[in-house]
Amino acid sequence: MLTLDQFKEARGVLQGVISQTNLVYSRYFSQLCGNQVYLKPENMQVTGAYKIRGAYYKTTKLTEEQKGHGLITASAGNHAQGVAYAAKVAGVKATVVMPTTTPLMKVNHTKEYGAEVILHGAVFDDAADYAVKLAEKNGMTYIPPFNDLDIACGQGTIAYEIFQSLPDVDVILVPVGGGGLAAGVSTLAKLLNPHVRIIGVEPAGAASMKASVEAGHVVSLPSAVTIADGVAVRTPGDVVFPYVQQNVDEFLTIEDDELVEAFLDIMENHKMVVENAGLLSVAALKQLNDQGKNVVSILSGGNMDVITMSSLVQHGLISRGRVFTFSVMLPDRPGELLHVAEIVARENGNIIKLDHNQFVNINRQSKVELRVTLEAFGHEHKEAILEAMRKEGYHACLVDSKNIYN
Repeated sequence: MLTLDQFKEARGVLQGVISQTNLVYSRYFSQLCGNQVYLKPENMQVTGAYKIRGAYYKTTKLTEEQKGHGLITASAGNHAQGVAYAAKVAGVKATVVMPTTTPLMKVNHTKEYGAEVILHGAVFDDAADYAVKLAEKNGMTYIPPFNDLDIACGQGTIAYEIFQSLPDVDVILVPVGGGGLAAGVSTLAKLLNPHVRIIGVEPAGAASMKASVEAGHVVSLPSAVTIADGVAVRTPGDVVFPYVQQNVDEFLTIEDDELVEAFLDIMENHKMVVENAGLLSVAALKQLNDQGKNVVSILSGGNMDVITMSSLVQHGLISRGRVFTFSVMLPDRPGELLHVAEIVARENGNIIKLDHNQFVNINRQSKVELRVTLEAFGHEHKEAILEAMRKEGYHACLVDSKNIYN
């Protein structure tokens, strides 16, 4: 059983090791959903994610003999860094098995903390199976990423900090993968205030915990397909499942497109980098039926590589109509390109790229293709620019967004 005394012990152990990530009030999200929204920025935590809490606390609970055998774990990235950090502090060797799809930044940071990294499998579950086999073969001590009560206890200390900053919190939104964070936070939150509502948030393509709760027992999904790699788990933890089942009041699922939108919202309104798994609790704000409540969204981590960030920004701008491409056929004669540019300028569009293809037709005097990629203020502005082109006699057609940056 997870008890209040255990959570108190974990809080004491972590004192001075972790950062107390203070709540950030969000005027933007508060107005968006009609509640008082506060962000719990664990993306600013030591190692860039909440996982350091459980990994460090678990390591302190091991015997010297267990630590002496060396530590091994499986992780999509954040737990890996937590274990590597804890092992470094304890002066013991750590090995981490990560999926081959793990972002390079998470791999490199794990290595920087001194751990050996092995890339294996397409998703977390594959890496975990391999790590368990290696632990048995080499006699190492396996540190579960989520399916362990000490781990859950460490993660749950987040709830102490939430209640310390906002004693009258009504709703806590928790990203859910394997269930360690959800089990810890929900259990401690209910111990501190049985009336607080806990909402677990999962990606639609990997909602294994929601499926398990609905089934009444742990189930495995055939796949876990989502851009939120940190929570791409096919099978949640059976040890932590009863705590989630008892203490999480509701589950919401988020599509990947919603995470792209949430990334832009956080970047533009709070100047923070939050990884896709951590954005689940942000995207979920739009699904809340509550009004006038004190709501806390846990931003579970911020370990995102630059390539992924770039992709999210591009796709986000396209989805909001702030970047688009149109194609138009022009007579191949002087002044036509200038005329198109003048129309766009008059409508306050900002041209990013021009592609003038004279070889689209055998008869160049007949038609040439011009593709224009530009910035706009949104979908209404985009349509105004296209309408202005048509009024000037040009048949401007939108180009498939997938081809904009090609």
